[in-house]
Amino acid sequence: MDSKTPTVFFAILLIISSILCLQSRADGTGSVYFLDSDTHNYFQSQPSESKSISLPEVGAAVSVLLGFAPPSTLSSASSAKLNEVLKANPFNRPHAVFLLEINGFEDKQLELGSNSDLSSKAFKSELAIGDADVQLSDEDELSLISLNEPLPMEFTDTDITNFASLFGGSYVNDELESLSGELTIPLANDAQLKLDMSKEADRKFVTGIISLIQNVQRAKQVHEDLVGSGPTPAELINGRFDGFKAFQEQYGNDDIVQKGAELLTTAISKIYSSLQTTYKGEIVGTVVFTKSSPAKQSDTILNIKLATNPSPRWLEEEKEGSNDAARILIAEVLLVRRTLAWITGIILVIATLMGVWFLLYMPLTRDTLLYSNVKLD
Repeated sequence: MDSKTPTVFFAILLIISSILCLQSRADGTGSVYFLDSDTHNYFQSQPSESKSISLPEVGAAVSVLLGFAPPSTLSSASSAKLNEVLKANPFNRPHAVFLLEINGFEDKQLELGSNSDLSSKAFKSELAIGDADVQLSDEDELSLISLNEPLPMEFTDTDITNFASLFGGSYVNDELESLSGELTIPLANDAQLKLDMSKEADRKFVTGIISLIQNVQRAKQVHEDLVGSGPTPAELINGRFDGFKAFQEQYGNDDIVQKGAELLTTAISKIYSSLQTTYKGEIVGTVVFTKSSPAKQSDTILNIKLATNPSPRWLEEEKEGSNDAARILIAEVLLVRRTLAWITGIILVIATLMGVWFLLYMPLTRDTLLYSNVKLD
């Protein structure tokens, strides 16, 4: 064997590993913005040098903000990093988080402070993208609301008109065909964004923002119902926005892409401001920017996992993935218990009614046991 063979082999391995490393850096990075409250301070002030944060650390931060303990697997270095982001007071937690993932572009295209005051309340950090879980308590202590629920009805020209009015714009619809008009939105510095609803990329971008706004409205209604029904659980409003990706792929580096990013910025600002009003400042935002989208449309980079505590009620629930024998055994146990409970209850009711009847209609004679010690003349 040639002596140069091992050297060539290791050189090839080095080149391949370098390529993979560069690829992972190109597709595996992003950034995260922690948006503070209008009336409370839940985050530390932005340091002069921003440090990178990993996705598991973001998940741990979300858990702490909701009032739950961070994962036990969190390292001491990660715990120290959380202390640099979050306020140290454990009694000062919002117990409500607006978690939004924006996929398909880098955050330099969408500076949150370009036309809003969100940047003054934002703690920004570079993010290493990967899979991570958000470990939370069971579902009885958490209200989990998805922002990617399908809407019951198709979008109409009226929805586009209302959307344009929300941003001070206008929509000229096509009388011959629905969703084919021109949408005009005013932007900063007297600029305008004009979108053609007959184009698929423009329509997906706009309807994606409308869907996001309407699902946030649904989340606010759920919050108001929870407040009126008793103790309010922790609330996580979680969603993903993919509407910008097709828009950018359609126009590339055109100026309209930057204008579209500015429109999305304004939409996020309005959404977050409305949440602040509804929650009276007791909510924070976490906006994650990623360059690449998840493999599945239903996936998010932060997987929400609820801890399960053993409870008798689990006997009544079918656990996904359990075998047929276990389900049959559970059903038999429940049938026996319910049968015994019903039979015992029926016997007690009958015995009680009979006892009451005999007491009420007992004859008053000397032989009566109740009056056996009473002397009657």
